[in-house]
Amino acid sequence: MIMSLQQQFIEHYKNKGWGCASKPVLVAVSGGRDSMTLADLFLKNKISFIVAHCNFQLRGEEANADEELVKKWCAENDVPFYRNHFDTKVIAKEWKKGIQETARKLRYDWFGELCKIHRFNYIATAHHADDDVETLLINLFKGTGINGLQGIPEQNGNIIRPLLFATRAMIDEYASENHIIYRDDASNEDDKYLRNAVRHHILPGIEKYFPYVARQIHESIGRFSQAQEIYNESIQQKIRKLTQQKGKDLYIPVRKLQHIKPLETLCYELFKPYGFSGLQTKQLMELMYATAGKWMTSSTHKVIKDREFLIVTALKTMATDLISIENLPSKIEVEGMSFHFSEISKPQLLSTSSTIALIDFSKIEFPILLRKWRTGDYFYPLGMGMKKKKLSRFFIDQKIPLHEKENIWVVESNRKIVWIAGSRLDERFKITEKTTGILKIEMRLH
Repeated sequence: MIMSLQQQFIEHYKNKGWGCASKPVLVAVSGGRDSMTLADLFLKNKISFIVAHCNFQLRGEEANADEELVKKWCAENDVPFYRNHFDTKVIAKEWKKGIQETARKLRYDWFGELCKIHRFNYIATAHHADDDVETLLINLFKGTGINGLQGIPEQNGNIIRPLLFATRAMIDEYASENHIIYRDDASNEDDKYLRNAVRHHILPGIEKYFPYVARQIHESIGRFSQAQEIYNESIQQKIRKLTQQKGKDLYIPVRKLQHIKPLETLCYELFKPYGFSGLQTKQLMELMYATAGKWMTSSTHKVIKDREFLIVTALKTMATDLISIENLPSKIEVEGMSFHFSEISKPQLLSTSSTIALIDFSKIEFPILLRKWRTGDYFYPLGMGMKKKKLSRFFIDQKIPLHEKENIWVVESNRKIVWIAGSRLDERFKITEKTTGILKIEMRLH
């Protein structure tokens, strides 16, 4: 005997353990067929719930009519109703995000606030099996690892999708038989949205040859999800053995990486958390054989080939890389550190810390400049008997990694390098027996 959608729904709901919740469930209802069907199923199965409706003010009177439909249904069925209006277009411009991305964040942020205030256990959405299949196909066409083959999770934190087992056809049939009142959203027919194009053109073409493709792919997604757990565990074990965390940077030994199998898959998973796409994987693999100094960037990180390592480091942005110090004492805050400038008397014991510079005050001319080092900079390293050296050569001799070179600051006075911050003082500014006043510069890491 074939169970009705209502019977399948409540059995599935109980099997997932969602029925044990003591508080009402927040059900997201837009006014469309799927969400109105979900609300009806909650009502008929006597599951305690409230309805939350978002009006994104994108479709004028159409959006207002959706809201009125949901409000009226809740009033007729004695279901608590919450609504919120969002000026989505304005917010999208402020956030510099797309309309759909903005609407999604506004929706879930508000749902989260309602849950905190009223202590709701779950947020239920009306995603179904066809949505799941569309998501998998989109991920597959864009290029994805095995994680993208999972489709839409049935539960993600406190967000549950009780209809994910049901196909669109099953929901259509239920809505028709039970006279579910709903409103069609005209934007669902607009093929400028990728999901709609997949729904209207790609899936129907596949269904000509595979009539039950939605159900079959949805069942496969369940098996992919189980395989993904095994896959992720293995990948993470390999990554932990391969990589070394040094401060905020990730070091990957090139020789070890070259011998990893399967190399391409591991590279994809290794660099994906740092914003690199599958299309960049081949280039990242080629970087292993590049000369030192070659690099690639994502929107958030840079991977640098540095001798025996690939180094993953965050991209840093600065409003300025040149700061003038005219008075003492002075404190300057820069990316992840601060510099403290002060005048002190001559100490009996000189500091040996690389983060502190003690300089003969009489040899300093104001203003002092704190800036990033530049190609062509040179100085006279302390202890080398007034031997001139370019900073670029000094960094090589000191084996300073390439990505760290980018973040090195220098102190300059009258166009002369006084101190390479955290590394070496210039011979010309050292303290002597004749020194009476001292400029102390201390670099503190945050």
